[in-house]
Amino acid sequence: MSALPQVAQAVSPADLVWRPLDVASVERILPIEQQVYSHPWTRGNFIDSIAAGHTGAVGLLNDEAVCYWVAMTVLDEVHLLNVAVAREHWGQGFGQAAMAHLMAQARAGGAAQVWLEVRVSNARAIALYARLGCEPMGLRRAYYPLDTHRREDARLMRCLLKPA
Repeated sequence: MSALPQVAQAVSPADLVWRPLDVASVERILPIEQQVYSHPWTRGNFIDSIAAGHTGAVGLLNDEAVCYWVAMTVLDEVHLLNVAVAREHWGQGFGQAAMAHLMAQARAGGAAQVWLEVRVSNARAIALYARLGCEPMGLRRAYYPLDTHRREDARLMRCLLKPA
């Protein structure tokens, strides 16, 4: 009798297990960072952010890092510093899940709003943030590097948090 072929189980953002970002988890998220960003954070950038007291979380599926976020809290505001989803999970709702987790954590910590920057060319992310209720608040000129000679503007967005 032959073995039945393995059928891949569907995964969804509801299956994510969230763990706080710590030094041990940096090695797990670095491959995602390097895969999805043209100018990725280094291990040192993540370690410095953790040492500075910034918060973050890693979304795991079957103990594999799928997405993460890092944010800085100042008074009643949270500033999103970094968010990413592994490319093989794009378009499956994991970005929305990461942002929902960040916003829930921010709200639970007493924040009234989340601020973020996003490349003006990143239409998918801008649309996601808009679906989450974020609104454009302006531009940061020449904010992101494109190459050694050119830079790209960032759209500044604010997400007001409704009380829990």
